Amino acid sequence: MTEHFITFKKFPTRIQAKELEILLAENNIKSVLGDNIAPVDITFSGSTLQNQYEIKIDPINFEKAEAILEKATENILTEVDSDYYLLSFSDDELYDVLLKSDEWNVFDYKLAQKLLTERGKNIDSEMLAFLKKERLQTLAKPEEPQKSWINIGYIFSFLGGALGIVIGYLLWTSKKTLPNGQRIYSYNEADRKHGKTIFIIGAIVFPVALLIRILSADKL
Repeated sequence: MTEHFITFKKFPTRIQAKELEILLAENNIKSVLGDNIAPVDITFSGSTLQNQYEIKIDPINFEKAEAILEKATENILTEVDSDYYLLSFSDDELYDVLLKSDEWNVFDYKLAQKLLTERGKNIDSEMLAFLKKERLQTLAKPEEPQKSWINIGYIFSFLGGALGIVIGYLLWTSKKTLPNGQRIYSYNEADRKHGKTIFIIGAIVFPVALLIRILSADKL
């Protein structure tokens, strides 16, 4: 069963996604290839969906799959053009790549390690593990308080608009996926409580408002 699979990596082309699917299969990790019709993690801060193909796997296999992908990438680190953009990065910029590995592809992440090592920097597994832990703690923090959306949600819910129900539901239930595959709520507990309240109000008021509109229209 693959219903609980979540996005592991996204790619701009089907060929790239297929290559990862084959690599994972060779290492006995089941995956699903598909196009991302809609964002998995919807937040009001929003982001434009750019990648068209994604590989989904069981969350428990995230770390294993990441290790397999990194190992496979090590074999092509020497295939770098002399004008490749990462070669001009400063040490601080390369360290930033290591810290925010989730924002970079695996090739750049491994190349940043290689370049720093060649520059005499000590890059070991303990340091990389520490950086990943720090990054997870940062990404696990809830989104900024959604005061404006909460106010809008209440207004539309009391007015009987379906938009209030949608806003409330998203505030209440939206989740995001961390690089290790863990799924957590996107918003803080207070915002989620508001979201639940907005949803309930909207769910009660909307059908009543709709019925009133229908009855009013029949009288015309």
